[in-house]
Amino acid sequence: MTKRIASLLPSATEIVCALGAQGELVGRSHECDFPSGLETLPVLTRPRVFSGTSLEIDVAVRGLLESALAVYDIELERLRQARPDVIVTQDLCDVCAVSLEDVRAAVLRLARQDVEIVNLHPTRLSDIWTDIATVGRGIGRQDEAATLVAASKARVREIARRAEAALGGKPRPRVLTVEWIAPVMLGGMWMPDLVELASGEALVTKSGEHAPTLRLEELERLEPDVVLVKPCGFDLPRTFSELEALRAALPWTSWRAVKEGRVFAADGNAYFNRPGPRIVESLEILAACLHPGAFPDFVKTHGESVVRLEEDLGASRLVA
Repeated sequence: MTKRIASLLPSATEIVCALGAQGELVGRSHECDFPSGLETLPVLTRPRVFSGTSLEIDVAVRGLLESALAVYDIELERLRQARPDVIVTQDLCDVCAVSLEDVRAAVLRLARQDVEIVNLHPTRLSDIWTDIATVGRGIGRQDEAATLVAASKARVREIARRAEAALGGKPRPRVLTVEWIAPVMLGGMWMPDLVELASGEALVTKSGEHAPTLRLEELERLEPDVVLVKPCGFDLPRTFSELEALRAALPWTSWRAVKEGRVFAADGNAYFNRPGPRIVESLEILAACLHPGAFPDFVKTHGESVVRLEEDLGASRLVA
C-alpha cells in the first residue's frame, strides 16, 4: 500500500528516493535538495539560524542550545496539510535536524494516532545500512532496501580492495578530516570508517565518536599526511568563502600536508555528512584524494565536488 511520507532530514529523503518512493513524499525539510524534483514539495521545517560565518553560526547555535531552544522549528500547519502516514526523522544531532522530541510533540498536537515515526540514529557506517533497512520497513519497501544495501556494500568492498592495492605495501597515510572551521571540529562518527576503507589512518577520532573540537596548539601536535576539509552543511563555494579563517584555524605554515599539496576541500553538504546512499560516493571522493593515481575514474567523476588547496589558498582540480 502506498504511504504518504514526510522526511525531515536530507539523508532520509535520499534514502526514500533511492528506494523508489520519491512519488510518495508529501513534505521535506528545508535542507532536502537531492535528488532533483523535490522543489515542489512543501517545506516542513525552518532554521532559527540562517546565515553567517562558521564562527557566527557556532555561537548562535550554542546560544540556542544553552537556552534550551530548538535550532529548527516544524511548520505545524504545513505538516497538518501534508497528512503524512510516515515521518522520517533522527535523534542523533539536534544541530543537524529537528529533534525527535519536537517531532513527537508535533504529532501529538495534530492529534494523529496513526502516524508512524521512523527514527534514525547512525553513528557508524554499518548503522547507515541498518537505517536504510529501517526506512524500507517503515515505507513498505523492504526488498528495495535489501537490494540497495547489498549493492552499496559491494561497491564499498571494491573501493577498499583497490585502495589497499594502491598502497603497495607502503604505510597508510595519516588522515585528518575537518568537520567545521571555526572552531575546528574533526570528523567523527562514520568518518574513521571511511578513512580506514580508503586505506588511511584516521587521526584523533575513532568510529562512532562525536566530532571533537581542537584548539590550534592541539592541532600543531598532529602531523597529518592528508587533510580533508568538508564542513557540515557547506558546499564548495561556501567553504571557499572561509579559506582565510581556515588558514588561521589550522597550523597552515607548519603542516607538511599543506606544503605538499595534500589538503583537499570537498562538498560537505552533499557528501560525507549525509548518512545515506551517497556515503559510497563520499568514500570514492576520499579514495581519490588519498590515491589519485589509482582512482582516475573517481577523479573524473567527482571533479566538481573536491579540489586541492594550495599553500597560498589557491585551488586546483584533482589530477589522476
